[in-house]
Amino acid sequence: MAGVWMLVACVLLAGGVALWRTIPAKDMELRIAGLAAPVTITLDDAAIPRIRARSERDAAIALGFVHARDRMFQMEMMRRGAQGRLSEIAGSATLRNDRFVRLLGLARRAEADFLALDSETRSLLEAYSIGVNAWIGERGRLSAPEFLVLGAPEYWQPAHSLLWAKVMGLWLSGNWRTELERARLAGALPADRLWDLWPADRSAGRPDVAALSGLDRMLAAIPVFGEDAPLPDTASNAWAVARGAAGAPMVASDPHLAYGAPVLWYLARIELPDGRFVAGGTVPGVPLVLIGRNADLAWGFTTTHSDTQDVFREPESAARVVRTEVIHVRGEPDVTMEVRETANGPVISDLDEMPRADGEVLAVRMANLEPNDTAAAGFLALNRGRSIAEARAAAALITSPPQNLMVVDRSGGIAMYLTGRTPLRGAGDGSMPGSVPWEGFVPFEELPHVENPESGLLVNANNRVSPPDHPAFLSREWFGDWRFRRIQQLLAEPALRDEDRFAAIQMDAVSLLAREALPVLNALPRGSGVLGAAQALLAGWDGEMRQDLPQPLIWNAFMRRMPVLALRRAGVPTAPAGPEFLRFLLLDPEAGWWCGGDCRAMAALALAEAVTDLAQSHGADPAAWRWGQAHRAVFEHPILRGVPGLNRLIGLAVPAAGDDQTVQRQGPRGGPSGFDAVHGAGLRMVADLSTPDGLFAIIGTGQSGNPLSSHWGDLLDPWHDGRLRRIGREPADTSGRIRLAP
Repeated sequence: MAGVWMLVACVLLAGGVALWRTIPAKDMELRIAGLAAPVTITLDDAAIPRIRARSERDAAIALGFVHARDRMFQMEMMRRGAQGRLSEIAGSATLRNDRFVRLLGLARRAEADFLALDSETRSLLEAYSIGVNAWIGERGRLSAPEFLVLGAPEYWQPAHSLLWAKVMGLWLSGNWRTELERARLAGALPADRLWDLWPADRSAGRPDVAALSGLDRMLAAIPVFGEDAPLPDTASNAWAVARGAAGAPMVASDPHLAYGAPVLWYLARIELPDGRFVAGGTVPGVPLVLIGRNADLAWGFTTTHSDTQDVFREPESAARVVRTEVIHVRGEPDVTMEVRETANGPVISDLDEMPRADGEVLAVRMANLEPNDTAAAGFLALNRGRSIAEARAAAALITSPPQNLMVVDRSGGIAMYLTGRTPLRGAGDGSMPGSVPWEGFVPFEELPHVENPESGLLVNANNRVSPPDHPAFLSREWFGDWRFRRIQQLLAEPALRDEDRFAAIQMDAVSLLAREALPVLNALPRGSGVLGAAQALLAGWDGEMRQDLPQPLIWNAFMRRMPVLALRRAGVPTAPAGPEFLRFLLLDPEAGWWCGGDCRAMAALALAEAVTDLAQSHGADPAAWRWGQAHRAVFEHPILRGVPGLNRLIGLAVPAAGDDQTVQRQGPRGGPSGFDAVHGAGLRMVADLSTPDGLFAIIGTGQSGNPLSSHWGDLLDPWHDGRLRRIGREPADTSGRIRLAP
């Protein structure tokens, strides 16, 4: 027996030593074949690297090295997710995602796009892969703790860096899934009521001023945000001013994507000869700064929310088999699938694996899947850009996804350019599955760009970007403009437009939707007991989603319950009804059909039911409820979150203010009682062109993807508090140095 315990102790000790060895050394030297000159990487006290290189190519090698050093498993998950290979390590839980991306052929398209890129962009991607592979070659299965179980990662190929953009292009492009949802609902709702779920947008659309059969089975076979990886939801804030407090232009940007541990973003600064530099938010796997600044230009992005994906009804005879895919599933037999396509694209109706009696297939065409995607070349041009004119030329090359590029230059130029291909439809508006093919794409010059507005201000928060009469049709439906209007209000206040002010705006937790709805709720008949106490709290509330208040919890519970009651009464058990539908129910006199003629009575019932549910889970005294106790920003490991005990040990969470309609975006998980935030600004950035040191940013976790590292979650508290870090040329404190040599 003593021998058995000795063996167990030795195994545990060996495992502990192996885990400890996966933590990267703070100081190291390494020779990398392919470098032209030595590179020095200085790590500050948060492990944010300052890379000093003599050429852009050597800098790309170094960035690939530090990305792999700190985030190799994150890169592996991105690569496998886009290749449809997650099930090799995760089993059948990720099979839905793998079948979907194999059907779309993301990996094949990335390889073809790489070959079609210009030589400079290909060279940069090749250099980046040299740096990644230097880390893999040096460390093997010690590249990250997860590889102790999985084995050493495969070497990185240059085309792998295009996979991230393929995934982003897929999920930030809208709205083909909504088309299927809408087609399903068309058979259950009167024709004149269907569009109530997507109320018409009546905003100005001006960023420069204030202001089908079998569809249930098919939808069940398509990945869903929050249930499958790696799927983000879509939102962001960005604004630009021509003149900040120091007299130079400024940009603020906080992209809203799915939370994870580590978070998607990785901060870095690259210094090149002659004062050239580029700094900001990078993504491990991609050799470019995606949101940030250089010496002359600063930029951020928001999702345009334009409709660039359509479903087509076609006869069975139009589909042909183009390839066979074999998916390896951990612990289970391989899954073989035949991929069919029509002239319009992949046949998504094959996903439900059921024969169709109507002799029809559904194919999807997505602008982000079109050949010759030059987004990598566009981002390279943006990283090099020196003026808004050069930014405009770069934007024209960013063929996917559809985004609003907010940009300023050192001379005082300010602009918003739309990126991505926008289809010209032969018929219809893309809101429902159709049969008439596209006729090409809207020329870049004809998209609704804005340059140097008289106001000296540009804002977008995923609201409509062009007036209804603009000749370039982008979409029929848009997000509500509550965040947009709130940012406009805050920028209009007589306060300095500096990094502290912009950071405070990014943390604003006031919901204009709640403020619009409160007069309706406060006019409802006053109840007794717990309900009456909750109503009294709402009567004294101003709509701010502070974490130390009970009212945001009451409001969000009501906001979730009210649409459910309306849909249930209409005989629609589920529908993609957003906050725009809630506003319609509460404030539009035409909403009575959904409520049996009296939406105020339904609102009273929804509030009573919401309060009853909250009392069961949070106690009988509404004054003691706290939004932050129910609503935490949660960052979970993509695989280990499913391991009991370990998920608590390495998971990161903090109480969160805000909600899904506030500038501080903290999107709840969903479900009957899940209020934890799993979607929001994992990166917040402010750039001030008055000085080369004028870059301020924070990410939601830490720079390291190793749960054993001290940098796994060390930025979570400042992120939660809204404190940005200056990412200047020289770090205030140094924690390590890496020297790379040819």
